[in-house]
Amino acid sequence: MSEDSQIVVPPSFVALFVPPGRVKPTAGRDEIASRYELCEDLAQMLTEQATMKKWDLGITEDDVLERIERGLQAEGGVVNGTEARWIVRRLAELLGWPDPGPAIDPGGIDAA
Repeated sequence: MSEDSQIVVPPSFVALFVPPGRVKPTAGRDEIASRYELCEDLAQMLTEQATMKKWDLGITEDDVLERIERGLQAEGGVVNGTEARWIVRRLAELLGWPDPGPAIDPGGIDAA
């Protein structure tokens, strides 16, 4: 990715690469931008599937997002857990659904 790239990576995504207590991301700009593009594309592509699941299965928006997040985290997935949570939060935003909030890891620390 070149220095003059038009991609604007939102702070919420960059934060996935900043460990607690640190200010500098653990990955370079190109890697973060590449991962952001993948995650944003996934969120955009999942909008229709999420809407159809809600109506076809007659489940709540929270249930749809939970199922999608589990699917994103399944063995062989292309995203990690924090990216999966970012994707479902972005998906909720795109659909105008309530934000499911940040994931909490077993230690109780915010993982998103």
